[in-house]
Amino acid sequence: MFLRMQAPLNHQLHHLCRISVLLTLAFGTSFVHAQSNGLTLNEALQLSIQRSSLTKAANASVLASRESSAKADQLPDPMLKVGIDNLPVTGSDRYSTTSDFMTMRRVGIEQQWVSSDKRAARSERAQRAVEMEESTYLETIAKVREEAAKAWVNVLYGQRTLALVSAMEKEAAADLNAMNAAHRGAKANASDVMQAQLTLSQAQDATRKNTQDLRNARLALSRWTGMPAATVADETPKLTSHVPGLPVEELEKYHPMLLTARRAINLADADSTVATRESNPDWSIEASYSQRGSQYSNMVSFGISIPLAVNRAQKQNRDIAEKSALGTKARMQYEEALRELQTEIENQSSTLDSLKSRVVQLNTQLLPPASQQVELATAAYRSGAGSLSAVFNAKKVLLERRLQIVELEKEAALTWAALEYHVIPHDMVSAGELK
Repeated sequence: MFLRMQAPLNHQLHHLCRISVLLTLAFGTSFVHAQSNGLTLNEALQLSIQRSSLTKAANASVLASRESSAKADQLPDPMLKVGIDNLPVTGSDRYSTTSDFMTMRRVGIEQQWVSSDKRAARSERAQRAVEMEESTYLETIAKVREEAAKAWVNVLYGQRTLALVSAMEKEAAADLNAMNAAHRGAKANASDVMQAQLTLSQAQDATRKNTQDLRNARLALSRWTGMPAATVADETPKLTSHVPGLPVEELEKYHPMLLTARRAINLADADSTVATRESNPDWSIEASYSQRGSQYSNMVSFGISIPLAVNRAQKQNRDIAEKSALGTKARMQYEEALRELQTEIENQSSTLDSLKSRVVQLNTQLLPPASQQVELATAAYRSGAGSLSAVFNAKKVLLERRLQIVELEKEAALTWAALEYHVIPHDMVSAGELK
């Protein structure tokens, strides 16, 4: 940035104050984009759920599992059996169905009978499978919401950063014009002009870079919202999360990772119950009607088929032991998931608090001195006691401090989004979002 060499000192101080106002606006809640003219965070979250193909696919899986569970307690379809018994294939009566008294035309029906306990166990297992699909659906919702929130945050702070560097570029251009005029009036030397040109070039490069970064951030947001890349409302998120205060019972309901781990235990227990019930064989009941020649009596037959459990220790008992071991595995995975989640929540909460504290420290302890240093360097240069490079360095430090604040605010907001939006809202689950 460059100072207007031909202006009086009081005008220069006014000019610097105007710069400070422009820079401050880049971080305030009242930005160049009014809230009503940009995409709010809540709107982005709603659009991400409504338009995400991932959530629609996960919901389709839930519907499919529900349809599958509806038939789990049904008996197998009966089997129609038609045949010919004792058909002669030699002699004068070969291939005749009426000549030999032993030849019978038979029609019957066979029904496999599954006990009510076994069917109830299968139905329970199917319901547990539905719940697993529902937890997968909730995981997808959480992922989409979290990614949409992060994308929105990146656009928000991309806008603020670009506004900051753009304001600085405009000031650098104005200062270069003033410096050229001063040089023509023999009030500035060639090195001052070159320094002004260098500062403008650096500002222009920063503007181009941040413009591209913002474009990329908007494209990422549009990927989750299904809308063209747009401006977001300048609303600073309240970086407070209710997640660290949730008890384990609440986390099991609303945190997809822990919910999935708990439901995996339920599914494993249901599998174990099914294996125990399946160790008992299913009977098959058969009834048939046999017709012989007109001179012979017709016959009715009944029968029951019972599978014989041969070597139960190596078959059925092995299945039961397998499902029991998988149940133990599910419980250990739940314990590990709980510890991992609690550690993750604690780390994210601690990181968020640290970042918020650093932002406050920069705003209260580092930013004011940097602003004052710009004023002091400017006054010293006007009085002939300082150098132009000192003014430039002071302005550079001020810009770096403001950019540092933006970056820390962005990092804090991203940490908050990862913490807050990986949990499904209570009202979303209780309102029956699974359809």
